[in-house]
Amino acid sequence: MTDPNSSIAADPIDRIFRLSPLIRFTLLLLYFALMLPLPFLATATQAPIPPNLLAIGIVLGAIALYAALTERVIVDEHQIQVTYPAWVPPIFRKGWSLPWAEVQALKPRSTGQGGLVYYLLSRSGEGYLLPMRVAGFAQLVRIVQARTGIDTQDVMMLAQPWMYLILLTFSLFLLAIDGWTIWTALHGIPA
Repeated sequence: MTDPNSSIAADPIDRIFRLSPLIRFTLLLLYFALMLPLPFLATATQAPIPPNLLAIGIVLGAIALYAALTERVIVDEHQIQVTYPAWVPPIFRKGWSLPWAEVQALKPRSTGQGGLVYYLLSRSGEGYLLPMRVAGFAQLVRIVQARTGIDTQDVMMLAQPWMYLILLTFSLFLLAIDGWTIWTALHGIPA
């Protein structure tokens, strides 16, 4: 029986891990479910902010959110790196790279909500957040272990897929309520 990690360590082919489609779709849907009725409500309530200005802000916010969701993790035989497409300005989202030879440890840190995130610590003491919302996270963790020799057996995703399925379900319910809200804003409250 061969060790699956040894084939990973000897594989010189680059691997790209993108954000999970479930996470990307859910967060975009939630954003639109929260923002969609605002211009219609601004018109119905005669808010001091013009609906067109709100619409422009919503579109710009959607572009910013989509840019954040284009994160890619690229691993090869030399390094791990987090990158974004060329159209995402580095001042908005900055990536990083860390050679495997520089990785000293993988340290857990608790979040404010009680979860755990992991940082790759370099020999110089800098911490690099291990991306945990990528599709194929378990494979990424195996590659980290194979390239660094660090035990990653206890490393788990921050949020499980079922959590995003629940959020997706509630986002769909919110969109249904948005439909009623928009209809009411356009046609008035029925008597």
